[in-house]
Amino acid sequence: MAGLFESVGSGGAAIALDEFEASILRSLEVQLLELIGPPPGGVSEDPLAALFAEGPSEAPEDPALLRLFPDAYGGPGAAEDPRTAERSAEFRRYTELDLRARKRDDALAVVRALDALGGAGGVVEVGVKEFPHWLGALNDLRLALGTRLEVTDDEQDLYELPESDPRKPLVIAYLWLGAMQESLLEAVAD
Repeated sequence: MAGLFESVGSGGAAIALDEFEASILRSLEVQLLELIGPPPGGVSEDPLAALFAEGPSEAPEDPALLRLFPDAYGGPGAAEDPRTAERSAEFRRYTELDLRARKRDDALAVVRALDALGGAGGVVEVGVKEFPHWLGALNDLRLALGTRLEVTDDEQDLYELPESDPRKPLVIAYLWLGAMQESLLEAVAD
């Protein structure tokens, strides 16, 4: 079970992580949290005001953030059409804060589960309620890493990188996250 999920019955899954694996996964999730950033204006005392808060209308410049928060009306030629750009801005303004909050919650759920190991390795159980958080957090990490690595549809090149390539550690993490994500899906489907 080392580094991959296995079914534990009743829709749950478990993963055994050694200290090194837990540390890497936690570090990646913390970096993702830093990339996503804190809630704008901090945490609101008024939940109703937070519900109606408007988010940014401009797409992020960082390619990894743009991959995590894409334009709703993208596609070829979309940037040239003023109506499409206006629709994308409006959609972003009313949805991005919630999407960022969900992605933050997903990453925090994983960090908290790893923190429960006390800095050592161990087994993390993911129940039915935690499953969406873990799946979302792993997916977001892969999207961000894939963007940084400029991954294309042909992942075969990733397997053929020479050991001297400085991207090699990130590629290994990217491939491991993919295997972990796949094993989580298979484990909860059993």
